[in-house]
Amino acid sequence: MSTARIAVVTSLAHAEYDPDLGLVVEALRAEGLAAEPVAWDADRPGWEAFDLAVIRSTWDYSERLAEFLAWADATARATRLFNPAPVVRWNSDKRYLLELAERGVPVVPTRILEPGAPTAEADFDRPAGVVVKPAVSAGARDTAWYEPGRSSDALRHARKLLDEGRTVMVQPYLPLVAEGERALVFVAGAFSHAIRKGPVLTEPGVIDNDRVAHPGLTAYEPTEAELRTARAALAAAPAADGLLFARVDLALDEAREPVVMELELIEPNLFLGHTPQGLRRLAAAVAARAATAR
Repeated sequence: MSTARIAVVTSLAHAEYDPDLGLVVEALRAEGLAAEPVAWDADRPGWEAFDLAVIRSTWDYSERLAEFLAWADATARATRLFNPAPVVRWNSDKRYLLELAERGVPVVPTRILEPGAPTAEADFDRPAGVVVKPAVSAGARDTAWYEPGRSSDALRHARKLLDEGRTVMVQPYLPLVAEGERALVFVAGAFSHAIRKGPVLTEPGVIDNDRVAHPGLTAYEPTEAELRTARAALAAAPAADGLLFARVDLALDEAREPVVMELELIEPNLFLGHTPQGLRRLAAAVAARAATAR
Protein backbone atom coordinates (compact mmCIF):
# COMPACT_ATOMS: atom_id res chain seq x y z
CA MET A 1 0.00 0.00 0.00
CA SER A 2 1.29 3.46 -0.88
CA THR A 3 2.00 6.06 1.78
CA ALA A 4 -0.82 8.50 2.44
CA ARG A 5 -0.13 11.99 1.11
CA ILE A 6 -1.04 14.93 3.34
CA ALA A 7 -1.16 18.56 2.25
CA VAL A 8 -0.48 20.91 5.17
CA VAL A 9 -2.18 24.00 3.82
CA THR A 10 -0.60 27.44 4.11
CA SER A 11 -0.55 30.49 1.84
CA LEU A 12 2.03 32.02 -0.48
CA ALA A 13 2.18 35.15 1.67
CA HIS A 14 2.48 33.51 5.08
CA ALA A 15 4.27 30.16 4.82
CA GLU A 16 7.59 31.58 5.99
CA TYR A 17 5.96 33.21 9.05
CA ASP A 18 4.25 30.10 10.40
CA PRO A 19 6.42 28.70 13.21
CA ASP A 20 4.36 25.51 13.43
CA LEU A 21 4.32 24.61 9.74
CA GLY A 22 7.63 22.74 9.75
CA LEU A 23 6.82 21.12 13.08
CA VAL A 24 3.55 19.72 11.75
CA VAL A 25 5.11 18.43 8.55
CA GLU A 26 7.91 16.66 10.44
CA ALA A 27 5.51 15.21 13.02
CA LEU A 28 3.31 13.80 10.25
CA ARG A 29 6.33 12.30 8.52
CA ALA A 30 7.29 10.67 11.82
CA GLU A 31 3.84 9.04 11.71
CA GLY A 32 4.76 7.51 8.35
CA LEU A 33 2.82 9.97 6.22
CA ALA A 34 4.05 11.78 3.11
CA ALA A 35 3.38 15.30 4.30
CA GLU A 36 4.27 18.54 2.56
CA PRO A 37 3.34 22.22 2.88
CA VAL A 38 1.11 23.47 0.06
CA ALA A 39 -0.20 27.01 -0.42
CA TRP A 40 -3.94 27.22 -0.96
CA ASP A 41 -3.38 29.94 -3.56
CA ALA A 42 -0.58 28.17 -5.45
CA ASP A 43 -0.99 27.54 -9.17
CA ARG A 44 -2.55 24.15 -9.85
CA PRO A 45 -1.39 22.23 -6.79
CA GLY A 46 -3.45 19.15 -7.74
CA TRP A 47 -5.46 18.61 -4.56
CA GLU A 48 -6.85 15.32 -5.84
CA ALA A 49 -3.37 13.81 -5.44
CA PHE A 50 -3.61 14.15 -1.64
CA ASP A 51 -5.46 11.87 0.72
CA LEU A 52 -6.06 14.73 3.15
CA ALA A 53 -5.67 18.51 3.15
CA VAL A 54 -5.19 19.98 6.63
CA ILE A 55 -5.55 23.75 6.89
CA ARG A 56 -2.87 25.40 9.01
CA SER A 57 -1.81 28.95 8.07
CA THR A 58 -4.14 30.37 5.41
CA TRP A 59 -3.94 33.63 7.32
CA ASP A 60 -4.99 35.82 4.40
CA TYR A 61 -8.42 34.20 4.02
CA SER A 62 -10.34 37.12 5.54
CA GLU A 63 -8.93 39.51 2.94
CA ARG A 64 -9.91 37.17 0.07
CA LEU A 65 -12.95 35.51 1.56
CA ALA A 66 -14.99 34.69 -1.55
CA GLU A 67 -11.92 33.23 -3.26
CA PHE A 68 -10.97 31.23 -0.16
CA LEU A 69 -14.45 29.78 0.35
CA ALA A 70 -14.56 28.76 -3.31
CA TRP A 71 -11.18 27.07 -2.82
CA ALA A 72 -12.47 25.22 0.26
CA ASP A 73 -15.52 23.92 -1.62
CA ALA A 74 -13.45 22.82 -4.62
CA THR A 75 -10.76 21.20 -2.48
CA ALA A 76 -13.36 19.30 -0.46
CA ARG A 77 -14.62 17.81 -3.71
CA ALA A 78 -11.09 16.73 -4.67
CA THR A 79 -9.96 15.31 -1.31
CA ARG A 80 -10.87 15.28 2.38
CA LEU A 81 -10.51 18.75 3.85
CA PHE A 82 -10.05 19.50 7.54
CA ASN A 83 -11.77 21.18 8.94
CA PRO A 84 -14.66 20.46 6.53
CA ALA A 85 -15.71 23.13 4.04
CA PRO A 86 -19.15 23.80 5.64
CA VAL A 87 -17.41 24.44 8.96
CA VAL A 88 -14.94 26.78 7.27
CA ARG A 89 -17.76 28.77 5.70
CA TRP A 90 -19.73 29.01 8.96
CA ASN A 91 -16.70 30.03 11.00
CA SER A 92 -15.48 32.65 8.51
CA ASP A 93 -18.01 35.24 9.74
CA LYS A 94 -18.07 36.07 13.44
CA ARG A 95 -21.83 36.38 13.39
CA TYR A 96 -21.61 32.75 14.48
CA LEU A 97 -21.37 34.21 18.00
CA LEU A 98 -25.07 35.06 17.78
CA GLU A 99 -25.86 31.44 16.95
CA LEU A 100 -23.80 30.22 19.88
CA ALA A 101 -25.68 32.63 22.18
CA GLU A 102 -29.03 31.39 20.85
CA ARG A 103 -27.97 27.87 21.80
CA GLY A 104 -27.19 28.90 25.34
CA VAL A 105 -23.42 29.27 25.07
CA PRO A 106 -22.01 32.15 27.15
CA VAL A 107 -20.43 34.60 24.70
CA VAL A 108 -19.30 38.20 24.78
CA PRO A 109 -22.50 40.21 24.16
CA THR A 110 -22.41 41.16 20.50
CA ARG A 111 -24.35 43.73 18.48
CA ILE A 112 -24.22 43.45 14.68
CA LEU A 113 -24.37 46.51 12.43
CA GLU A 114 -25.02 45.97 8.74
CA PRO A 115 -24.06 48.31 5.89
CA GLY A 116 -26.94 50.63 5.07
CA ALA A 117 -28.62 50.26 8.45
CA PRO A 118 -28.87 53.31 10.73
CA THR A 119 -26.25 53.68 13.45
CA ALA A 120 -26.28 55.95 16.47
CA GLU A 121 -23.77 56.97 19.09
CA ALA A 122 -25.93 55.23 21.69
CA ASP A 123 -24.94 51.88 20.16
CA PHE A 124 -21.42 52.51 21.48
CA ASP A 125 -22.24 53.63 25.00
CA ARG A 126 -21.04 50.97 27.47
CA PRO A 127 -19.85 51.48 31.06
CA ALA A 128 -16.38 50.02 30.42
CA GLY A 129 -16.10 51.07 26.77
CA VAL A 130 -16.54 49.08 23.58
CA VAL A 131 -14.64 47.02 21.05
CA VAL A 132 -15.35 47.64 17.35
CA LYS A 133 -14.31 45.04 14.79
CA PRO A 134 -15.30 43.68 11.37
CA ALA A 135 -17.36 40.50 11.39
CA VAL A 136 -14.88 39.02 8.90
CA SER A 137 -11.39 39.49 10.22
CA ALA A 138 -8.34 37.63 11.53
CA GLY A 139 -5.56 38.64 13.87
CA ALA A 140 -7.55 41.58 15.27
CA ARG A 141 -7.23 43.47 11.98
CA ASP A 142 -9.12 46.78 11.80
CA THR A 143 -10.12 46.32 15.45
CA ALA A 144 -9.89 48.77 18.34
CA TRP A 145 -11.31 49.37 21.79
CA TYR A 146 -12.64 52.69 23.02
CA GLU A 147 -12.80 53.96 26.57
CA PRO A 148 -16.01 55.29 28.11
CA GLY A 149 -16.77 58.75 26.81
CA ARG A 150 -15.22 58.00 23.38
CA SER A 151 -18.37 56.69 21.75
CA SER A 152 -18.14 59.25 18.93
CA ASP A 153 -14.72 57.85 17.99
CA ALA A 154 -16.09 54.31 18.10
CA LEU A 155 -18.99 55.35 15.88
CA ARG A 156 -16.56 56.92 13.41
CA HIS A 157 -14.58 53.67 13.25
CA ALA A 158 -17.73 51.63 12.69
CA ARG A 159 -19.03 53.93 9.97
CA LYS A 160 -15.73 53.70 8.11
CA LEU A 161 -16.05 49.92 8.04
CA LEU A 162 -19.72 50.09 7.10
CA ASP A 163 -18.95 52.52 4.26
CA GLU A 164 -16.55 49.87 2.94
CA GLY A 165 -19.45 47.43 2.80
CA ARG A 166 -18.32 45.45 5.84
CA THR A 167 -20.49 44.12 8.63
CA VAL A 168 -19.45 45.46 12.04
CA MET A 169 -19.50 43.94 15.51
CA VAL A 170 -19.78 46.06 18.64
CA GLN A 171 -18.98 44.38 21.95
CA PRO A 172 -18.55 45.66 25.50
CA TYR A 173 -14.93 45.90 26.60
CA LEU A 174 -14.19 43.30 29.27
CA PRO A 175 -11.80 44.83 31.84
CA LEU A 176 -10.74 41.39 33.11
CA VAL A 177 -9.16 40.67 29.73
CA ALA A 178 -6.17 42.41 31.31
CA GLU A 179 -5.68 39.16 33.25
CA GLY A 180 -5.21 37.37 29.94
CA GLU A 181 -7.23 35.55 27.32
CA ARG A 182 -7.49 31.78 27.60
CA ALA A 183 -7.00 29.72 24.45
CA LEU A 184 -8.19 26.12 24.83
CA VAL A 185 -7.08 23.74 22.07
CA PHE A 186 -8.99 20.60 21.14
CA VAL A 187 -7.80 17.81 18.85
CA ALA A 188 -10.31 15.32 17.41
CA GLY A 189 -12.88 16.57 19.90
CA ALA A 190 -10.75 16.03 23.02
CA PHE A 191 -9.14 18.76 25.09
CA SER A 192 -5.40 18.87 24.36
CA HIS A 193 -3.79 21.92 25.96
CA ALA A 194 -4.32 25.56 26.82
CA ILE A 195 -2.39 28.80 26.64
CA ARG A 196 -2.93 32.10 28.39
CA LYS A 197 -1.95 35.17 26.41
CA GLY A 198 -1.77 38.84 27.18
CA PRO A 199 -4.37 41.33 25.92
CA VAL A 200 -4.04 42.30 22.26
CA LEU A 201 -5.88 45.64 22.36
CA THR A 202 -3.61 47.46 24.78
CA GLU A 203 -3.94 51.07 23.61
CA PRO A 204 -7.42 52.61 23.44
CA GLY A 205 -8.59 54.11 20.17
CA VAL A 206 -5.73 52.67 18.12
CA ILE A 207 -6.08 50.41 15.07
CA ASP A 208 -2.76 48.60 14.74
CA ASN A 209 -2.73 45.86 12.11
CA ASP A 210 0.91 45.07 12.84
CA ARG A 211 0.38 44.26 16.52
CA VAL A 212 1.57 40.94 17.93
CA ALA A 213 -1.43 38.62 17.69
CA HIS A 214 -0.54 36.43 20.69
CA PRO A 215 1.56 38.34 23.21
CA GLY A 216 2.96 36.90 26.42
CA LEU A 217 2.17 33.23 25.89
CA THR A 218 2.27 30.97 28.94
CA ALA A 219 1.01 27.44 29.57
CA TYR A 220 -2.34 27.41 31.32
CA GLU A 221 -4.49 24.93 33.22
CA PRO A 222 -8.15 25.77 32.49
CA THR A 223 -10.80 25.68 35.17
CA GLU A 224 -13.74 23.31 35.01
CA ALA A 225 -15.99 26.26 34.15
CA GLU A 226 -13.72 27.19 31.23
CA LEU A 227 -13.64 23.62 29.94
CA ARG A 228 -17.42 23.41 30.24
CA THR A 229 -17.90 26.64 28.28
CA ALA A 230 -15.43 25.61 25.58
CA ARG A 231 -17.09 22.23 25.13
CA ALA A 232 -20.51 23.84 24.91
CA ALA A 233 -19.24 26.12 22.14
CA LEU A 234 -17.82 23.19 20.20
CA ALA A 235 -21.01 21.17 20.61
CA ALA A 236 -22.97 24.07 19.10
CA ALA A 237 -20.78 24.23 15.98
CA PRO A 238 -21.95 22.52 12.79
CA ALA A 239 -20.48 19.06 12.16
CA ALA A 240 -18.86 19.16 15.59
CA ASP A 241 -18.04 15.45 15.44
CA GLY A 242 -16.00 16.00 12.28
CA LEU A 243 -13.62 18.63 13.67
CA LEU A 244 -9.94 17.72 13.51
CA PHE A 245 -8.82 20.75 15.51
CA ALA A 246 -10.39 23.69 17.31
CA ARG A 247 -9.37 26.58 19.51
CA VAL A 248 -11.79 28.28 21.86
CA ASP A 249 -10.75 31.73 23.04
CA LEU A 250 -12.25 32.75 26.37
CA ALA A 251 -12.20 35.76 28.67
CA LEU A 252 -13.78 36.48 32.04
CA ASP A 253 -16.80 38.73 32.35
CA GLU A 254 -17.39 41.06 35.29
CA ALA A 255 -18.73 38.14 37.35
CA ARG A 256 -15.50 36.25 36.58
CA GLU A 257 -17.44 33.74 34.49
CA PRO A 258 -15.87 32.52 31.22
CA VAL A 259 -17.38 33.76 27.97
CA VAL A 260 -16.46 32.86 24.41
CA MET A 261 -14.59 35.58 22.54
CA GLU A 262 -13.98 33.51 19.40
CA LEU A 263 -14.33 29.94 18.21
CA GLU A 264 -11.41 29.31 15.85
CA LEU A 265 -12.04 26.44 13.41
CA ILE A 266 -10.30 27.51 10.20
CA GLU A 267 -6.59 28.26 10.68
CA PRO A 268 -5.95 28.87 14.36
CA ASN A 269 -2.51 29.06 15.83
CA LEU A 270 -2.46 25.93 18.01
CA PHE A 271 0.75 26.93 19.83
CA LEU A 272 2.31 23.58 18.99
CA GLY A 273 5.84 24.85 19.55
CA HIS A 274 4.90 25.42 23.19
CA THR A 275 3.23 22.05 23.68
CA PRO A 276 4.99 18.96 22.27
CA GLN A 277 2.15 16.75 23.47
CA GLY A 278 -0.30 18.81 21.42
CA LEU A 279 1.85 18.33 18.32
CA ARG A 280 1.89 14.57 18.89
CA ARG A 281 -1.87 14.48 19.38
CA LEU A 282 -2.50 16.40 16.17
CA ALA A 283 -0.16 14.16 14.16
CA ALA A 284 -1.82 11.02 15.55
CA ALA A 285 -5.29 12.38 14.75
CA VAL A 286 -4.27 13.17 11.16
CA ALA A 287 -2.77 9.68 10.80
CA ALA A 288 -6.00 8.12 12.04
CA ARG A 289 -8.03 10.05 9.49
CA ALA A 290 -5.58 9.21 6.73
CA ALA A 291 -5.98 5.52 7.55
CA THR A 292 -9.76 5.70 7.14
CA ALA A 293 -9.42 7.62 3.88
CA ARG A 294 -7.58 4.80 2.10
